[in-house]
Amino acid sequence: MIIASWNVNSIKMRLPIVSEWLKKEAPDVVLLQELKCETAAFPFMEIESLGYHVLVKGQKAYNGVAILSREKATLRTDILDGDDSDVQARYIEAEIKDVIISTIYLPNGNPLDTEKFPYKLGFMKRLQQRAKQLLHEQRPVILGGDYNVIPADADARNPEEWRNDALAQPESRAHFRSILHQGYSEAFRTLHPNETGAYTFWDYQAGSWPRDNGIRIDHLLTSPEATDHLTRCWIDKAPRGLEKASDHTPIMAEFSL
Repeated sequence: MIIASWNVNSIKMRLPIVSEWLKKEAPDVVLLQELKCETAAFPFMEIESLGYHVLVKGQKAYNGVAILSREKATLRTDILDGDDSDVQARYIEAEIKDVIISTIYLPNGNPLDTEKFPYKLGFMKRLQQRAKQLLHEQRPVILGGDYNVIPADADARNPEEWRNDALAQPESRAHFRSILHQGYSEAFRTLHPNETGAYTFWDYQAGSWPRDNGIRIDHLLTSPEATDHLTRCWIDKAPRGLEKASDHTPIMAEFSL
């Protein structure tokens, strides 16, 4: 089973790129984030014609997440419990056979001196609780998505540029580690513990892509039952170099499930 996660930064804008990539790579499961469209406006016909079943939680102009899968997935929930006032489309949880898979679009959290940063940390606390609950099922669990967290300085080309950004704050990193400390592994670092220069995001500004001034903020977290079957994890940089590309690129992992 090959699983990919990709923040597409508008599925309507990136549909030609996404469609060609699906034809070429044909992963078994794709976790999409930042669709920027309502559920009804998602291009179901185009994606389904490529052989994928689709689960979508959309939102007009902002956020939005989806799970594309070769095997039909069963929706478990599209709400992250713990805050009844949160109506943002940021989470879908489903199961495919015995595997539990979530797509996550974690809040950015900027600017730091606004309500957006506490919302980010609150979301992370809720995600930690959900991740803990899922461990009790003792099944393969894969929590993939755009976490908007740079786990360590080694995950940024220029760490100093991010010192005052929500993605690299000590609180953000601590909440990310708290999920790992419960028993999850971060797939990329499990197989590439010392690799540097591995990024999933390059800002559109200041020539970040040509200068390879990137950061690694898209992650696949795996329960012990999933980690036992992890055989590969890699970043596909090719889509980021295309014209009218998303500022993110896919991260992918293979499991012998």
